[in-house]
Amino acid sequence: MTIGRREFLAGLGGLAAAPAFVTPARAQLAIADGITAGDVMPDSAVIWARTNISSKIVVNWSLDSDFRDAKRVDGPIATARTGGTAQLVLNGLPSGREIFYRVHFETPDGGASTPAIGRLVTPGPGRDMSFVFGGDQCGAGWGINPEWGGLKIFETMLGTRPDFLIHLGDRIYADRIIHEEVRLPDGRKWKNLGTPAKREGAQTIGQFRGNYSYNFLDEHYRKFSAEVPMLATWDDHEIMNNWWPDRRLTWKQQHRKGYAHKDTAPLITRGRQAFFEFTPMRRNASELDRIYRVIPCGPLADVFMLDTRSYRGPNTRNRQGSADDDTTILGAKQVEWLKNALQQSKAVWKIIANPQPLAHVRKKPRPRYDQWANGDTGAPLGRELEAAEILSFIKRHGVRNTVWLAADVHYSAAFRFDPGRAVFQDFNPFWEFISGPFHTRPGRVRNFDKTFGPERHFRTPIAPIINPPPSDGFLYFGHAKIDAKTGALRVTFRDLNDRTLFSRTLEPST
Repeated sequence: MTIGRREFLAGLGGLAAAPAFVTPARAQLAIADGITAGDVMPDSAVIWARTNISSKIVVNWSLDSDFRDAKRVDGPIATARTGGTAQLVLNGLPSGREIFYRVHFETPDGGASTPAIGRLVTPGPGRDMSFVFGGDQCGAGWGINPEWGGLKIFETMLGTRPDFLIHLGDRIYADRIIHEEVRLPDGRKWKNLGTPAKREGAQTIGQFRGNYSYNFLDEHYRKFSAEVPMLATWDDHEIMNNWWPDRRLTWKQQHRKGYAHKDTAPLITRGRQAFFEFTPMRRNASELDRIYRVIPCGPLADVFMLDTRSYRGPNTRNRQGSADDDTTILGAKQVEWLKNALQQSKAVWKIIANPQPLAHVRKKPRPRYDQWANGDTGAPLGRELEAAEILSFIKRHGVRNTVWLAADVHYSAAFRFDPGRAVFQDFNPFWEFISGPFHTRPGRVRNFDKTFGPERHFRTPIAPIINPPPSDGFLYFGHAKIDAKTGALRVTFRDLNDRTLFSRTLEPST
């Protein structure tokens, strides 16, 4: 497939809206950020890349690193309207194989960028499955510090040789400024890479895009992204802290953060657009703005990516006795989708990627809760009603081997939920594993709600100060491995230096 000149010139329209984009006369065609893959299934994968000049993405893939007998796939044109990003789907991939792919961009006059090479592994019968999970990076003012080593945790995670990453949100902190220099309590200086997009809270589409591009300034993140596909959802900081649809800021909130308007709808629209532009994922043809989806990963696992932001009601005291629009966190449509998808799953493990932990509460109760739980440890109220509905459905319909993953709270923890300890008892026991942060301050919250009978088996240490730098070592990730022969799922928490902090093996029930 070739690009027509009229089509190419049309793609040049609006280049001024994307600062990283330039005209062909001003720069050489290149891959601007990096490459990555996403939503890998046994026979297909989504490939993503970003360029600096309007051009067509081209991918060659092969079963060997020398690209013998490589197959070429032509994709769409990346333009300023997509922030220079482009995605395409590789279909017809063999299952259970290592796939090498090579990405470049082409212009109709024969120009071609230097290619970048990536790899992925398709799931398949007889092959163990390995993945890492967590969230929360470049928050609380802690950005990329090359003198310290940058986003080092991605180098550590790459060392575990995972098949994919489940990113549970806060991939960017669009509402947080990154200063080029931060003075530490002991007098030392932490030096961040600075960019125009990180000098204020994101409001324009260019600033939201710039937040995603910022991650690619780090060599470890670029290398990791090229070798490990991503299954991603989002949380609040892809837009702003604790947002919900139709939220309006107070005068104090607006001016403290420097937002132009109290209405958050434009921020949500632009942030959502940037999320889709920078996330390699399969779009729902009938609902292009839908983030929740299931990724079939072969016989061992299906991964259910939830969206806990787009359909939730406003933050309240979360103590309502009956369900309504104000008590939802997933929305009725997503709840029904999840129940049906879980019931239809034939995989051994059902991995539910839920950005916000089920039982987490803040130490000091607030009148406006942003979580599932409300802290009263009594019968389900407010958003807990939705969790109770899902858990009861899982029990009633015999859905086996569900495991919940979460992030958001900036620590790693393992919880076993058991009806024998619970106020609400109409569910089967299950585990929830919370992991992170990848690169931000550690969380300090100790409290959890006991409505569903959680028992905490592990928690990473609480930092002695509120906002220590990443160099203090409070960075963590989860690593999971499923044995192809036995179906056993082993979940391990690791730190920045790849030390094992906790490990639990779960045997599948039949």
